Amino acid sequence: MEFLNLTRHTEIGANSYLLQIAGRNIVLDCGMHPKERGLAATPDYALVPPGSVNAIVITHAHQDHIGSLPVLTRAEPQAPVFLTEGTRRIGEIMLHNSVNVMMRQREDENVLEYPLFTHRGIEFSRSMWRPAPARVTFTLDGERGAGDGVEPTLEFYHAGHILGSAGVLIRGEGRTVFYTGDVNFEAQTLMRPADFPTEGVDVLIMETTRGDAPTREDYTRAKEERRFADAIHAAFERGGSVTIPVFALGKTQEVLTMLWNMRRAGEFAHTPIYVGGLSTKITGAYDALAANADRTHSNLLLLHEMAPYVLSGNEVQTFPARKHCIFALSSGMMTENTLSNIWVRKILPDPTQTLFFVGYSDPDSPAAKVRNARPGDLIKLDPDLPPIELRCQVESFNFSAHSSRETLLSYATTLRPKKIVLVHGDPPAIAWFRKELAVALPDTEIVVPEAGRSIAL
Repeated sequence: MEFLNLTRHTEIGANSYLLQIAGRNIVLDCGMHPKERGLAATPDYALVPPGSVNAIVITHAHQDHIGSLPVLTRAEPQAPVFLTEGTRRIGEIMLHNSVNVMMRQREDENVLEYPLFTHRGIEFSRSMWRPAPARVTFTLDGERGAGDGVEPTLEFYHAGHILGSAGVLIRGEGRTVFYTGDVNFEAQTLMRPADFPTEGVDVLIMETTRGDAPTREDYTRAKEERRFADAIHAAFERGGSVTIPVFALGKTQEVLTMLWNMRRAGEFAHTPIYVGGLSTKITGAYDALAANADRTHSNLLLLHEMAPYVLSGNEVQTFPARKHCIFALSSGMMTENTLSNIWVRKILPDPTQTLFFVGYSDPDSPAAKVRNARPGDLIKLDPDLPPIELRCQVESFNFSAHSSRETLLSYATTLRPKKIVLVHGDPPAIAWFRKELAVALPDTEIVVPEAGRSIAL
């Protein structure tokens, strides 16, 4: 077996890996880097011999895992794409939105390589998609069962990250490889915790996102949700509203579910909630799969129960920052030209307003600039606009959709594979796992794959 890291750098970005097993080539994920532009935002598919891919596996629908899929399927039309039903539904929405974003970036930023694919290209790619349920073994032809014992087989396991997310177990050559994708072993408000294999894995390919983020010893999700509710009350008492930059996929639905639970307990019963259009489309997909085994609250239809108001891109420019409202707007990183970035410009200098951060912020993102600033600092949310003084209240909460580093370490030590390949992490995060795993599992080989370099498994 061989493993080739198709990402261009050691970081969280355009995640994609080529696994060669039993004479077959399987591509694991096809991401798009959120901070790069043009072909530099895609994995290095030039490393993949043309016509050599036998199957593509997509673990979930976040852009850093699915965003360049139409690029690869255009080059490898013979390869079936295996994914869960949740990823199929949400991935289609995300990819069509990506085309719209690329068209705007071509116009606004003069990225002449964009769009890397079109709406028609997504439909072509979609013809190769083969949805598969969890805990069912299937061959690279899509047939259920163990096959002939020669061709590799695949099996999805619920990953607890977002709706449809899955780890994948690959069997071949008498060995087993498990790729976690993005995973959460702790229950979220809406998503159930991951249900991964606990034995019989020879090689573990593991994400390391939170390796540089220790968890407080007294942390519990319930305590954090109570702190979140109390902070909303305090914000309203100051006479303002609450703004929450959220990812349209995953974080929006978790926040809406938290607010739904609070309404059931008698809190915020008449509080208006505002979201963006992409969040609404994705929440609709969550509602369509309300009975999915990944989810709790199988009868909860968020759009019906919460009835959020949808702010368009034009409205967010002129809409007033009203009192006693909640604005859950994407993007979570407050990337330039997104709803949250545009909206926050008007609340940043207002001391009655409150800004909540509920997840990860890339160190170079506008969100991180605000989180790291002090009251009175000037913050540049957009390179083409003047800086704004920070006068609003800022609060941070830990509602990560990724497992804590402690829980991931515990999983790896329970599994005790012969080899662990560390991926999907910035260098400090990977370094922490490499050090801790070497101590906890002295007989296990720990590998950090260099970009573009093949390693034997």
